[in-house]
Amino acid sequence: MSLPWAVRAYLAVTAIAPIVLTRPAARAHARQGAESARWQERLGRPALQRPGGPLIWLQAASVGELTSSIAMASELADETGATLLITTATATGAETASRRMQPGALHQFQPLDTPKAVSRFLDHWRPDLALFVEADLWPRTILACEARGISMALLNARASRSRARAPRVARALLSRMAVITAQSGMVRDALVSLGLDAGRVHAPGDLKADTPLLPCDAASLASLESATDGRPVWAAVSTHPGEEEIVLEAQAHVRDQSPDAILLLVPRHPERGDEIMDAISRSGHSVRRRSTGETPGDASVYLVDTLGETGLVYRLARLALVGGSLLAGPGGHTPFEPAALGTAILHGPHVRNFHDAFQALDTAGAARSVEDAQSLAEAVTDLLASDRAKIMGDAARAYAEAQSGARAATRDLLRPLLGRDTPDAGA
Repeated sequence: MSLPWAVRAYLAVTAIAPIVLTRPAARAHARQGAESARWQERLGRPALQRPGGPLIWLQAASVGELTSSIAMASELADETGATLLITTATATGAETASRRMQPGALHQFQPLDTPKAVSRFLDHWRPDLALFVEADLWPRTILACEARGISMALLNARASRSRARAPRVARALLSRMAVITAQSGMVRDALVSLGLDAGRVHAPGDLKADTPLLPCDAASLASLESATDGRPVWAAVSTHPGEEEIVLEAQAHVRDQSPDAILLLVPRHPERGDEIMDAISRSGHSVRRRSTGETPGDASVYLVDTLGETGLVYRLARLALVGGSLLAGPGGHTPFEPAALGTAILHGPHVRNFHDAFQALDTAGAARSVEDAQSLAEAVTDLLASDRAKIMGDAARAYAEAQSGARAATRDLLRPLLGRDTPDAGA
């Protein structure tokens, strides 16, 4: 398929002036607090040796994409005897990968989409299968993989405004994929309407709905349960700038009705901890901070500015606000993680990333939408003072259990791309 002018222009500009990609990436690398020495990985210079045998490359830009796909990719690698190489664009993605990778899996930062970085990366790693998650598509990388005969798949595609705005670009890139999986039948239909081969586009279910339960350290959970025993506990998870102020205002109203209530505040990016501490101090709430080793004590707010403890928070809280949903922009984060753990769910109106899931959870009585600090406070107060939070949590768990199967179905679609048709083929 011929390339649209927009793709040709992008390839020309980034070849002549790769600095348009490298300069902002260097700034982001530093801003994220990533190790300076690992900047070379983004230029395609490997920090690790490639093991022998087949290799599956999973490109998951950040935490959300990684958590939705790593279990499936790990199972596929295990079944086929391949090494799993994970690349991420963010430092938080890298840290998440380090915690969730199976033994033998490898991590590098995603190579920039410049001619030299892509060539270095592919020359060294020589993947047999490249898996891209949701919408993280870089033209030069895709074309280079195609030129080298590397099988490619796009996993868990979701509704995308960029595809709708630039259908010819989307078609040109996606037509190179041997397999595309969509989160829903509606998304599949939209992809096929671009002119893609319907036989390559599938809707096996949403991988984000079929991920393993979030991990939790049992000793930490027991300690926090003891520290908060008898207190009403609610959480706001994966919050973004501007949302913390709304949540803190809501907590003030909640405390008017329930003076012992404690808010577990979990920012999407823990490195914002100092900034959020300032906001909490200005709000007048008493606060303790987990990253410094403090326990909740009698504080009104417990700032959980640590990585990898969302599973702990969802098990401790009776209900949780899913962040990224109170203000326009982020589009809301996954409700499947709290649902699977039986946590009642609150969310704002901006949930385009998981619109269908939130709508289904609302209909099932497992989730409730709020608009602002006042309505959030009213919902939290109501649910903490009754058994409705448990009823909602049970409904959420039932919904999550009904969504299982996407991982296995996706693996079945990908195995033939590695020359494996069944889990024990060639054994």
